Amino acid sequence: MKLLVLSNGHGEDLIAIRIIERLLQDLPELEISALPIVGQGYAYQDLHISLAGRVQQMPSGGFIYKGGNPLWQDLRRGLIQLTLEQINVVRQWGKTGGKILAVGDLVPLLYAWWSKADYAFVGTAKSEYYVRDEFGWLPQTSWLERKLDSIYLPWERWLMSRDRCRGVFPRDSLTSEILQQWAIPAYDLGNPMMDGLTTKSMPREVDKLDILLLPGSRMPEAIRNWQQILTAVWSVIKTLPQKQLNFQAAIAAALDLKSFMISAVTQGWQVTSKQEQTVILTQNKHTVTLTQHNQECFKQADIAIAMAGTATEQFVGLGKPAVIFPGEGPQFTYAFAEAQARLLGCAILMVENPGQVGKAIAKVIDDEQLLNKIVINGKRRMGEAGAAKRIAECLQKTLLFSA
Repeated sequence: MKLLVLSNGHGEDLIAIRIIERLLQDLPELEISALPIVGQGYAYQDLHISLAGRVQQMPSGGFIYKGGNPLWQDLRRGLIQLTLEQINVVRQWGKTGGKILAVGDLVPLLYAWWSKADYAFVGTAKSEYYVRDEFGWLPQTSWLERKLDSIYLPWERWLMSRDRCRGVFPRDSLTSEILQQWAIPAYDLGNPMMDGLTTKSMPREVDKLDILLLPGSRMPEAIRNWQQILTAVWSVIKTLPQKQLNFQAAIAAALDLKSFMISAVTQGWQVTSKQEQTVILTQNKHTVTLTQHNQECFKQADIAIAMAGTATEQFVGLGKPAVIFPGEGPQFTYAFAEAQARLLGCAILMVENPGQVGKAIAKVIDDEQLLNKIVINGKRRMGEAGAAKRIAECLQKTLLFSA
């Protein structure tokens, strides 16, 4: 049995990897190849999953939907040729009798349909929470979006309702419920983003606050975000002088801590300890820790200052609040931040600039009623851990060994 996994982004690669690992536990003889449509697919290579075709890092990092200069740069670097090659790989795969798992958005879903093979789809990019919640449409949802009746457009729903589409795995229960209104085999099995994440069970100390800093994982944008986050740190220090503040910056494993350290030093922070995956910086008796032990950071933190995509969603899924503000992009722009606020609901406190972060944090940490809502909100919108296992088990029945 052969399976080709398509994904289009770093976060999508990681979700695909979690599902692959569960599949291989149950089916060690399963032949799996991957085709990362965006980026180099390092996550697959780390797991020794063979790549089915050529990969290339594009200047936009996959954010070509913004148009303009990033799209033009990608075109100059050979985006059209790469796309044609990838489509050909998928079509050839379909002729071998293998199956396809598409992870991401319309692009891998469309590739899977083009293959003429049986396929399944893990929808990571879209959620009904962008346009509605459990109580109805959001005020900012346009009349056209309401008329279309789903965040998934008619042609996407058409691709998901084909006979060769053996399973669709939306990212949350609300989206699954909406898709099930049509002839779409949507399964509500949770979001693999939350697998492996836990939170501390002990009550928060009143005079202490653990704050997670999330600058994102795409360079050089992450460094620009980091510079703004350091400004936000001082906003918190000035607003909450009575608190014992512990700042921990979760830096993606693929990034170099040195770049973040140098950026902090230029803003007056001094290095007091330096190890392979941890750097401690101090200024005026205040401490910021740069670390790549990210799961522990997520577990310990009470609140986040965030300019990230997937990491912010995971943190909110643990039932915790995050303060966000727009950056320069190309990812974390005002439009992205506003959409993230709709996706994640009451857990997101969106401010205009880093100088307003301190007041936002001071407001939320003393609102027990809101904090309780945020806990419930996180579970509802991001689901429980164990989704990769549940999806892998379903794939075996519906895709890999279906008649």
